[in-house]
Amino acid sequence: MFDPPSSNCEPLSEKSERTRSIVARVVVTDYTFPSLDIEEAIVRQAGHDFAAFQAKSVESLIPAVADADAVITQFAPLKAEVIAAMNNARVIVRYGIGVDNIELEAAARAGIPVCNVPEYCIDEVADHTLAFILAVTRQVVQSTFHMREGKWGLSDGIEPFRTLRDQTVGIVGFGRIGREVAARLTAFKARCLVFDPIVPAEKIRETGCEPVSFDDLLAASDIVTLHCPSMPQTRKILSARSIARMRPRSVVVNLARGDLVDMPALIAALESGHIAAAALDVFDPEPLPADSLLRKMPQVVCASHIASVSPKAVRTLRETAAMIATMALRGEKLPNVVNGVEQP
Repeated sequence: MFDPPSSNCEPLSEKSERTRSIVARVVVTDYTFPSLDIEEAIVRQAGHDFAAFQAKSVESLIPAVADADAVITQFAPLKAEVIAAMNNARVIVRYGIGVDNIELEAAARAGIPVCNVPEYCIDEVADHTLAFILAVTRQVVQSTFHMREGKWGLSDGIEPFRTLRDQTVGIVGFGRIGREVAARLTAFKARCLVFDPIVPAEKIRETGCEPVSFDDLLAASDIVTLHCPSMPQTRKILSARSIARMRPRSVVVNLARGDLVDMPALIAALESGHIAAAALDVFDPEPLPADSLLRKMPQVVCASHIASVSPKAVRTLRETAAMIATMALRGEKLPNVVNGVEQP
């Protein structure tokens, strides 16, 4: 969301070294915010020590978390060996919804609950999804660049323009964000198909959407938008094979996780014209390499993993993460435990 500080592994405050022996210690492994003043204020007001790092490798993470009583993490890879080094941790809190950077089973074996913050950016991501869909279907970006070049009129002819009420949109994943995307699209009178094997079909129908299989969604949708988590069953859910089953000249939208899409397969489909356009906020890998064709393709609208951002959402995220950490240190029952560790 923001450019991280350049230091690799730097304590936020020297005060922590003076107090760590007598109070609990909350450690932030990595962050992309300008500062951690919000988190530090909450933790210190609760009477605990606070330290922050920019630890991005297993080698730098192990000493950072070894004596932590609570760990807050953003993108750092909390692999099994890192979790095994947590001698005192009573919770791991993820800044965000997805927890794919944390080995959940390793944390469960260690008896450490993992919590996320699932409520913080629902409207932001849903709004951004609609903005991306409108940008692609109404040629917003292309028309802007066309005028900046001193030109007038249509940049690419009539064919790329679409009316949402005439589109069938396939929504993959019908959690909080997927449902909000559907609510926005139905207001534009689009037909919405939904694939989510966990959500009962009747619950989907109650929203005015149609439950379908994944194959039927691909075959019938003009626009496919992804809102599912990254897990073994969903990684590269849009592969060369599944993209080939999509309707010719359809559109791919992804604001969920970059590894849901096979990037080389998507690029090939964009080059061939089988996929007419893509709107992407997430990539695999991230940051997107400077020489990636996705940065240069005129039919691609992209952003650097910023769809979740608003001042309100970011503050909510940071406050919630810090409060969950302090709840764990007080021995309270924790919200949003995602790895099945039972609470007192």
